[in-house]
Amino acid sequence: MLSLAVSAVSLALIFTNESFQPIQAAIGFAILGYQMTTSLIPAVSTAFLKRGLGGRDLSKPGKPLIPETMGIIPAITYMFVMILFIPFMFIFGSDQNGLSGMFPHKMLSTYLGCLLSLMSMILLGLMDDLFDIRWRHKFLLPAVASIPLLIVYYVDFGVTAILVPHFLQQWLHLETNSVDLGYLYYFYMASVAIFCPNSVNILAGVNGLEVGQTVVIAGLLLLNDLFYLSIGTIQSPSYSIHLLSMCFLIPFVGVALGLLKYNWFPARVFVGDTWCYFGGMVFAVVGISGHFAKTLMLFFLPQIVNFVYSAPQLFGLIPCPRHRLPKFNEEDGLLYNSYTEYGQVDATSEKGRRNPPLNSRLVPVVLFLERLKLIGVVKEYHDGEWVIHKTTNLTIINLFIVWTGPIREDKLCTLLLATQFATGFFMLVLRHTLAPMLFGFDNSWSMLNRYN
Repeated sequence: MLSLAVSAVSLALIFTNESFQPIQAAIGFAILGYQMTTSLIPAVSTAFLKRGLGGRDLSKPGKPLIPETMGIIPAITYMFVMILFIPFMFIFGSDQNGLSGMFPHKMLSTYLGCLLSLMSMILLGLMDDLFDIRWRHKFLLPAVASIPLLIVYYVDFGVTAILVPHFLQQWLHLETNSVDLGYLYYFYMASVAIFCPNSVNILAGVNGLEVGQTVVIAGLLLLNDLFYLSIGTIQSPSYSIHLLSMCFLIPFVGVALGLLKYNWFPARVFVGDTWCYFGGMVFAVVGISGHFAKTLMLFFLPQIVNFVYSAPQLFGLIPCPRHRLPKFNEEDGLLYNSYTEYGQVDATSEKGRRNPPLNSRLVPVVLFLERLKLIGVVKEYHDGEWVIHKTTNLTIINLFIVWTGPIREDKLCTLLLATQFATGFFMLVLRHTLAPMLFGFDNSWSMLNRYN
């Protein structure tokens, strides 16, 4: 009965208006997506396990086998919901009294370009889950998936200018406070499409973290969109583009919360790489189509820090084990730091390779980072010098455990998500307070339209 009541509420939000209300309809579709996701996941979990789509939860007693690759369910549900949304937006939302031009038909190409990029990313993520594609091969795949959207952007908009602060304008002797990057701008947008999915995929390994971070980032983007809608009018260029962003993000939050219900500690399903790539790509297409990719990066600050912090392992300066997850202690149920051992056999390696000793030139750097509490070190003083035996794996998940000590998995995830929201909200405030002082303008779309 409850599910029927929830479904009735979602349909009422979509249909019971004399005039089309896009945000209300998006909420209705979000509820519908949540309902479908929470119904489908338990229905297909056994089938996934029968087909070998399962994984061991290494952070639970007994290491139970649970369904994996479950991110494909909310991803497909989202695509289904967004296709159903098309007639509401581009028939009812384009020609009604007072709403004419809110979703002009020319915006349909952008909408379909976004969906095509997302479909491509879902396919690539599923291929990774099924065939375990090597990191160096899959790193650039999101750029391929972004091609449809970039082409639509080139044809329909072609805006490649960015704002520069007043002090740079004076220093560079620019006539205007914008610089046209030309084709370099498309390279930048492709880089955003590469970074967003991969950064979500790197910051993973704790129940609820992959889905939770996408929910938090989506919430921050919705706050940014609400700000623009509150200060703009339907006729302003920024209004329709941020309204379109909300119509993408609200249903996404619905399916994400449905997945989070089963992925939160203790997880009953794993989301797989499909969700990480799909979720990251949703943010990329919203930022690219809305011409606020720079603002988008402000909300990815923890992911950027995690990428920079992980770089020595990702790029081979120090050994990188296959799994860098925290270690679970069954006796107390807490997570402890995982380590890279130098001069020892890598237990996570399929070939049983031996890690080389730590480069002697890196020893002072490691000791300095240890003093700053930025890394955990197991060392020995031998023959007048320090010998590094082990260092904590370079992820901010392990870094938080360095700071907090052993911690329960759900508390660690909550702490990481709270940090994500706090940093994102702080950057959002800076974006709308400091940026106008630096650039002299806040609405980037209206600004750039002056030079078209």
